[in-house]
Amino acid sequence: MLKLSLYQVDAFTDRVFSGNPAAVVPLQSWLPDSVLQAIAEENHLSETAFFVPLGDQFHLRWFTPAAEVDLCGHATLAAASVLYDQLGYPRPQIRFHTRSGELVVSRDERNLRLSLPAVMPRPCVPPPALLAGLAPGMSTAPVQVLSAFDYVAVYPSEREIRALRPDMVQLERLDLRGVVATAPGLTADIVCRFFAPKLRVPEDPVTGSAFAEIAPYWSAQLGQSSLTAQQLSQRGGSLRCELLPGQVDLIATAAHYMTAEILVPEEI
Repeated sequence: MLKLSLYQVDAFTDRVFSGNPAAVVPLQSWLPDSVLQAIAEENHLSETAFFVPLGDQFHLRWFTPAAEVDLCGHATLAAASVLYDQLGYPRPQIRFHTRSGELVVSRDERNLRLSLPAVMPRPCVPPPALLAGLAPGMSTAPVQVLSAFDYVAVYPSEREIRALRPDMVQLERLDLRGVVATAPGLTADIVCRFFAPKLRVPEDPVTGSAFAEIAPYWSAQLGQSSLTAQQLSQRGGSLRCELLPGQVDLIATAAHYMTAEILVPEEI
């Protein structure tokens, strides 16, 4: 029986039971992908992060219950929180090697700063399933639809974002990873919600990677290089986005919820 440590961290929040929970499993070497996927499915969280040491850096991978993904912000933040607060990582920066290139997380007295590659979404023709899925029975359609690695549906105000009751069957038909619905906020500069039913994540609590595509858009629209942001899921979460050349820095906190041990049969 293989024993592995498992940590659960709520990212983009300073208290447990809010933000976005992620599981983090440190490894000394890679297990078969089928085992990683089975662990992620058993955890039944939107993401499980696995990392392996590379000298004083780390190779980091992310799995939803259904598949490995190319980029995940909240699980990267959670992995950095585990390294700093649970495993005593001593360096001021953590460098993760990932499918999306090198990601760097640093920490000041209270906050974690995660640097993600910026992706400017471009206008696109909205697929019929997007419009049917986002607003069944609603009179308000997005004022603009763009695409990057997700579809980005822009609405006029926070009220429309809160009122969305998506049809997940329709959204599951989309070709991209998911849909970010976003608008200017009332108490934050921008707000959003994120839906990815094809990855078995109907609504994600807080989606760090989504801000890598909506922060550049809103920075250009609002003329601001620093944006406060809220994700309006049931759990909710908040962060600050700072735009730098080619990157978006997400500044947020994380709360440690659980330390556990998982037992993996050797014959799996």
